[in-house]
Amino acid sequence: MAEEIPAQRAAGEAATATRSDMPALRLRHISKAFGAVQALQDVDFEVYTGEVVGLVGDNGAGKSTLIKTISGAYIPDSGEIEVEGQRVTITRPQDATRLGIETVYQDLALCDNLDVVGNLFLGREERTTIIPRLVRPLRETDMERRTRDVLKTLDVKIPSVRVPVAALSGGQRQSIAVAKTILRNAKVVQLDEPTAALGVAQTRQVLNLIRRLREQGLAVIVISHNLADVFSVVDRVIVMRLGRRVATFDVRATTPEQVIAAITGAEFGEPIPETPASA
Repeated sequence: MAEEIPAQRAAGEAATATRSDMPALRLRHISKAFGAVQALQDVDFEVYTGEVVGLVGDNGAGKSTLIKTISGAYIPDSGEIEVEGQRVTITRPQDATRLGIETVYQDLALCDNLDVVGNLFLGREERTTIIPRLVRPLRETDMERRTRDVLKTLDVKIPSVRVPVAALSGGQRQSIAVAKTILRNAKVVQLDEPTAALGVAQTRQVLNLIRRLREQGLAVIVISHNLADVFSVVDRVIVMRLGRRVATFDVRATTPEQVIAAITGAEFGEPIPETPASA
């Protein structure tokens, strides 16, 4: 199986040379199997504060398994996870949230029938206690104010914080899902295919949102098949192939063609399957 070569690792590390030596999140020697299928094998991964890392690879490369391990949906068979230099244990999504790790999946997990405020505070509503356990009305004004504040911080523009989410565009819905992570004081945000099925204008809106997260000092992981989007917004690209991390690139010193070569295995001298000739 192909291993990450020193030149590629050095190129990737060049992007983080000016940052703190301590990653916001680091995984060491993570392995995960599902029966006879080895989904992850001895994977190292790191992302720094104020950095956007692109996680790329073909279908079955292990990307989804890796982010679900980080988010607590899967428990690794072996390996270590560190948050800000401290070894931690993540066995469920609540553990990840407590540690400041938030994941926005493709389905966004929004309730279409609720407005923006209702979605941002779903399950975490702010209440005023008048009679304990009996009368605890919602603090609607405070929640609206905090919603406007976080959307302003992320430069998200919507008609109203009281508009139902079902009435928003794809880019706006993605922005609302990300805003939920900010309200939870996230340190690391994972975005799974954030521009999938979006138009040009909506994609631009989401990419600007990712840049704003970096400016806010968050560590951001972007999982995407769209290399044009990846190259427009990330600092480093980490390539997964057949359950392993096989390459790391600094986007300032590489090309999409080099990343594609690593994804397909051509970087390591492996043959690329030929497309059958048309009949």
